[in-house]
Amino acid sequence: MSIQQALEENKLFMLDYHDAYLPFLDRINALEERKAYATTTILFLTKMGTLKPIAIQLALPTGNPNTSSKQVLTPPKDATSKWLWQLGKAHVCSNDAGVHTLVHHWLRIHACMEPLIIATHRQLSVMHPIFKLLHPHMRYTLKTNAIARQTLINAEGTIETDHTPGRYCMQFSSAAYKDWWRFDMEGFPADLIRRGLAVPDATQPHGIRLLIEDYPYAADGLLIWSSIKKLVRTYVNHYYKNSNAVSSDNELQSWYREFINLGHPDHKNASWWPKLDIPEDLTSMLTTVIWLVSAQHAVLNFGQYPYGGYVPIRPPLMRKLIPKEEDPEYSDFVMDPQRYFLSSLPSLFQASRFMAVINIGSAHSPDEEYIGQTKDLSSWSGEPEIIDAFNQFSMEMKSIEMEIKRRNADPKLRNRCGVNVLPYELLIPSSERGATGRGVPNSVTA
Repeated sequence: MSIQQALEENKLFMLDYHDAYLPFLDRINALEERKAYATTTILFLTKMGTLKPIAIQLALPTGNPNTSSKQVLTPPKDATSKWLWQLGKAHVCSNDAGVHTLVHHWLRIHACMEPLIIATHRQLSVMHPIFKLLHPHMRYTLKTNAIARQTLINAEGTIETDHTPGRYCMQFSSAAYKDWWRFDMEGFPADLIRRGLAVPDATQPHGIRLLIEDYPYAADGLLIWSSIKKLVRTYVNHYYKNSNAVSSDNELQSWYREFINLGHPDHKNASWWPKLDIPEDLTSMLTTVIWLVSAQHAVLNFGQYPYGGYVPIRPPLMRKLIPKEEDPEYSDFVMDPQRYFLSSLPSLFQASRFMAVINIGSAHSPDEEYIGQTKDLSSWSGEPEIIDAFNQFSMEMKSIEMEIKRRNADPKLRNRCGVNVLPYELLIPSSERGATGRGVPNSVTA
């Protein structure tokens, strides 16, 4: 297949961390026992629906901000290239672990949702219908973030010591906030489209068509997203019959203004902020918020240990660059490539500490409240339409759980069923306590 044909048939996908890492590499690589590239990986979508990496580009800065020094690795043909490929993949995973933690997890969920929670408490009465809807989705989040500032994202804290950017972790996160974060792109379908994994399609149940059909996160996530949106639309339309009801609600408008102007002052003049003029605007915004603090956070947080706990497969940092033939270390690499590979990974102490931290972070507390398990509906006594909507939502979560289990047993779905393939359980709504690799809490509790 030619490259042009692969592009036209949507067979090529790119995992691109080049622009995120390159501005920081001189500083990162000057740190003790930290070495990183800005990686770009090309993956091919096979006939079985699985992704096969076909090229890894490793870039380093050259001193000219407009250029970089690039090295390309392709799948191995002999023993030497096998170990070079293994090292290349480890550097990609190190890049990925940093972006996962610092951008998708800390920034998009914990940091960017905190101003909304503060605005909700400051601007909405506890009797306001939107406060009552959001209340279970704000549980423990401010406390969790306060603890994170003390022990995780602080200077020389766990995040800095365990991830590639080191002391530059928060600068890395801030750069992504400045250049990349947009609230209007945080809704699930919009995010999939933005990242090139779906295209708009009005004929599809969720309004989009996935370009990778067997994409467990997207396929399961769309079920939960649609169910949340259905509940929120029923709720909003019950209290806001027309656009005037939205625009004339002073508490609601003050809430949204504070979220933008005080919560995100660096972006307050951006043109991309969604309007809040009609009931559908409010439905869209609330669906996005509830999705982010429940299902999106669950995927990012509770899968950390199941998918990243074995450090050699997904190292959060690397300590050596890949040797070139002219490098003094190249002979050491050729003599004992396995030893060189292991010495490039985090030390045994670093790996053990990282495993312990993400095992704790991936665990559900005994008093966790899961999506669809609304225990107290007394706030809506006398409003049977709302109580019915919550009960329907609860039944839909149970149905989604059964559907996910069915998918995980379908041998045609190679990305979630088969030998050495983890069943995709991160979006199964319920869970027991502990690090189970499943369960969608109502709020950001860890």
